[in-house]
Amino acid sequence: MLEGYLPILVFLVIALLVGIIALAINYLVAPRNPDPEKLSPYESGFEAFEDARMRFDVRYYLVAILFIVFDLEIAFFFPWAVVLDEIGATGFVAMAIFLAILVIGFIYEWKKGALEWE
Repeated sequence: MLEGYLPILVFLVIALLVGIIALAINYLVAPRNPDPEKLSPYESGFEAFEDARMRFDVRYYLVAILFIVFDLEIAFFFPWAVVLDEIGATGFVAMAIFLAILVIGFIYEWKKGALEWE
C-alpha cells in the first residue's frame, strides 16, 4: 500500500535537493561587496516616516478577508465545472445555493459600508 507514495517521496527529495543546491551555488558565486546604501533600511534613501509597527485600519483586513473568500470561491468553481455533467442538476443547485449565500454576504458587507475608504 505504501509503494504508491514512493513517487511523492522521490519528488520531495529531489525538490529539496534542487533547492539546497540552488542556495549553495548562489552563496558560492554571489559577490559580497555591500555598501552603506545597500545596507540601509530603505534603498530609496529615505528614512522611515513612522514606526513600521503602526496599526492598520480594520477595513484593510476586511478587504483582505473578502478577497480570500472570493478567491477560494473561484477554487471551488473549477472542479465543479469539470464534473458538472456528471453531477447533474443536484450539483448545479448546490453551487447556486453556495453562490447565493456568498452574494448575500457581499451585499451585506457593501450595505454596511465595509468597502468604503472614507
